Amino acid sequence: MASRRPLVIIGGQLQQIPAGDTLNVSASEVDVVALTNGSGAAVAIATVGYVSAAGSFSLAKADASGTVEVVGLVRDASIGIAASGNIQTDGVLTASTAQWDAVTGQTGGLTFGAVYFLSAATAGRITTTAPSTTGQFVMRLGKALSTTDFDISILQPILL
Repeated sequence: MASRRPLVIIGGQLQQIPAGDTLNVSASEVDVVALTNGSGAAVAIATVGYVSAAGSFSLAKADASGTVEVVGLVRDASIGIAASGNIQTDGVLTASTAQWDAVTGQTGGLTFGAVYFLSAATAGRITTTAPSTTGQFVMRLGKALSTTDFDISILQPILL
């Protein structure tokens, strides 16, 4: 198989990368959006949010149509009240087991291989138990790759 050299911009000109040069780039892409914390309380990493107003987010919950449309999970260690911060919408989010415990209500971090859903009981939390009550929403958020790594894969909510 013939090798191909990528295109780069050198001196304002589009060219093939010179022989012997290399590219040093990340192999994965993660989408992050900056939003202001409109929840009324400081939020920690991995807390689940929805867009509550232009440029703002609040804590998502699977018990109402107005709070179930998840935008992503908090990427920063913490976002203060009315402060701007980063919300990760896809890709792998890494947090400590203690940080995941605060968002799941479990101990020991995430459960490897488990699928997580938006909680209908507690705003901003994730759970391995999908809601099952009529009028609530099943909102799949992603899957645990380890006790500390979560693959964000947000699907459309399903009304029960």
